[in-house]
Amino acid sequence: MTKKAVCYIRVSTQEQVLHGVSLDAQEERLGAYCVMQGLDVIQTFREEAVSASKALNTRPKGIEMLELVRKKKAGHIVALKLDRLFRNAEDALRQTSAWDSTGITLHLVDMGGQSLCTSSAIGRMMLTMMAAFAEFERNLISERTSAALQHKKVHLQPYAQLPFGFDRKGDLLVVNESELDMVRQMQGWRATGCTLRAIAGRLNKAKVPAKNDGQWYASTVRQILSNPIYSIIGKEE
Repeated sequence: MTKKAVCYIRVSTQEQVLHGVSLDAQEERLGAYCVMQGLDVIQTFREEAVSASKALNTRPKGIEMLELVRKKKAGHIVALKLDRLFRNAEDALRQTSAWDSTGITLHLVDMGGQSLCTSSAIGRMMLTMMAAFAEFERNLISERTSAALQHKKVHLQPYAQLPFGFDRKGDLLVVNESELDMVRQMQGWRATGCTLRAIAGRLNKAKVPAKNDGQWYASTVRQILSNPIYSIIGKEE
């Protein structure tokens, strides 16, 4: 079992489109690594169009791989990078610690241009450091994205999906008075204790057109009522 390995590869649809990250390219790199390390690949798990936000034990192929490893049919797990397997640093350290306790070695083929193996103390230390830095980088990106989005909202610039109550005019958002009146109506209903589902039901019954002629749902109403852009408009008025 000591030389038997499984390979895990994953891409999301966005990565395939924007960055050309393919399952075949990952599989080729992992295969070459295993040959160099003298590992016998018994199975490759290909996870297609699955977001990294999903825990490994909730992904279809992730579940299969974990079950195979649990049955001790392989002693090595090989992946391209940390983010192919895990959501965040906590997730990575918890799972790798569990693998380590049962003699399962994790191999990461591309960690800043170097490979990493958790069979040694220095490998485990490097994994801990790399997981922490990866988490730090994700948090920085999230903060920057949030700040940029808030800037666009404050200056009434288009962002993501066009918000209800606004139309786009060039590079600016302009108020759609009829839709904004409906937002105020929703706020009024909510203030009197009306549930999100009930509000959506009233809008559908009244045949109030949603953006892109869609149906109203409780989640749609929640997004609108929690969007700070409407408070910005209120202050300007």
